[in-house]
Amino acid sequence: MSADREPDIRPLAAVMARLRAPDGGCPWDLEQDFASIAPYTIEEAYEVADAIERGDMDGLREELGDLALQVVYHSQMAAEAGHFTLTDVLTDIAAKMIRRHPHVFGETEVADAAAQTTAWEALKAAEKPRAHALDGVALGLPALLRAEKLQKRAARVGFDWPDPSGARAKISEELAEVEGAPDAAAQAEEIGDLLFAVVNWARHLGVDPESALRAANAKFERRFAAMEALGGDGFASLDLEAKEALWQGAKARETA
Repeated sequence: MSADREPDIRPLAAVMARLRAPDGGCPWDLEQDFASIAPYTIEEAYEVADAIERGDMDGLREELGDLALQVVYHSQMAAEAGHFTLTDVLTDIAAKMIRRHPHVFGETEVADAAAQTTAWEALKAAEKPRAHALDGVALGLPALLRAEKLQKRAARVGFDWPDPSGARAKISEELAEVEGAPDAAAQAEEIGDLLFAVVNWARHLGVDPESALRAANAKFERRFAAMEALGGDGFASLDLEAKEALWQGAKARETA
């Protein structure tokens, strides 16, 4: 591995162009469009995050390659349709990074990372004027992440609890509304409000709700596997009380 070797994305771009070539390209790749590839792009981003969370550098190297392929894929399709090219994409992002870091590439000074975040948002807002404060929060984001971003946007214009206690009280209020919902449709709506309130409380506590839920999922999988192992071949036939005892046993082993 050479740290000083210049990166070159051209071989990957050439591979993608060959796959999309009308004469002799891959039939599957030729059938794809932006909408059909978008789910893979999202999936690859999550696989990058997963490799980082597991500390798997070999896996991270592979997943970053898969994610880079997504950028090349979309750019190739855009070039075929006459919209823009991969060179346009790379040139634009380099220019944006320079423009949004005047303290590095210009004469502006910032005191710390928090000040830089504020300056970044101000520059971004100047480049992309919004119709309203919540405009531009991508619909394709995971629901927990989008909820947090919407709440942060609202907070910037003063619509926010002054401290975590207000957000915590809202959870109790929303829970009561779930329990009092008159039908399934109303119950689903109120559960959505409850989840939104939990995200808000997490934000006030400085907890990333998306990361917290991923960690909870991983913990549940780990403990469930341990519980199955303790139960042996007859695990599925055990009653709930017996399964709960095995769960507590798995939990005790993990925390011992």
